[in-house]
Amino acid sequence: MGSNSTSNSRTKCTDLQMPFQYSLYATTYILIFIPGLLANSVALWVLCRFINKKNKAIIFMINLSVADLAHVLSLPLRIYYYISHHWPFQRVLCLLCFYLKYLNMYASICFLTCISLQRCFFLLKPFKARNWKRRYEAGISVVIWVIVGTACLPLPILRNQDLANNTESCFADLGLQPISMAFSIGLITVAEMGGFVLPVVIITYCTWKTRKSLQEFQVPSENTKERKRALWMVLMCAVVFIVCFTPYHINFPFFMMVKQNVFSNCSFIKSTLCFHIISLCLANLNCCLDPIVYYFMTSEFRDQFSEHGGLVLQSCVRCKDSNLAIRQRKEDLQTISLECLDDSKAM
Repeated sequence: MGSNSTSNSRTKCTDLQMPFQYSLYATTYILIFIPGLLANSVALWVLCRFINKKNKAIIFMINLSVADLAHVLSLPLRIYYYISHHWPFQRVLCLLCFYLKYLNMYASICFLTCISLQRCFFLLKPFKARNWKRRYEAGISVVIWVIVGTACLPLPILRNQDLANNTESCFADLGLQPISMAFSIGLITVAEMGGFVLPVVIITYCTWKTRKSLQEFQVPSENTKERKRALWMVLMCAVVFIVCFTPYHINFPFFMMVKQNVFSNCSFIKSTLCFHIISLCLANLNCCLDPIVYYFMTSEFRDQFSEHGGLVLQSCVRCKDSNLAIRQRKEDLQTISLECLDDSKAM
């Protein structure tokens, strides 16, 4: 009797409803969509067209921007679902949006780590950096996409079975497919070690080494500015990582254990599920925070954006001035024609 009571209690606690998640998800995605779309579109345009090909971490930044933009473009479908509570589209589209969310998260983690590591390497080993080829970045980026893309495949697959039974449900309303404890432990280990612990160690080390080099070495003023830029970029990568991805990965093992019915305390289960929802919202903020890495921490991006952005503004002002001049000329011609008509009538 006692074991049945505990099992029923776990089932009841696991099936707790979180009605606030719909409004929270919808609000978060609405607030992220426009800034994320504009910022990443402009960033991708500037990175691809107006930055010298020899600049540092350019390939990693482009890939990071592509990952963010892919997720941002799926947000309208998520907004529609969390407002209407209805999924009228095909099942594969739901799984694709679900897949892009986690693909963006772990691709962003990897590329932020690569940006920090490369920036630190170029600063500390300037002579070796001269032999660095752009094809190295391209090769590393391809490897990252293949590994991350493959590692994220189980996440939508675990939701596929429930989606087949509930064709009008998607995203947060999809339950996890029953999995063994061994598979759950393996999933947690891969996600935590590869997607959190290792990147945290690398970014922390790069931040420490960059800051240490700035404090210890007596270098010319120009080199000092370069070191400060490198430090700020690494720090910004760390801030994005801490704000967006740390809460989710701290809670993820507990969330998986809740889904495996390991805990029986209802308040703890409810807190874990609530924090999971909040941490997912924080994880989506990286789509808006990543462009700050390009603009504020990369002098080349800032200079090129300001230069070409200024040209666009100047052209807009010139177009406006020319339109005003044309309108003024039309008004003058109308005035002259009316005066001529009045003179003809008077004669």
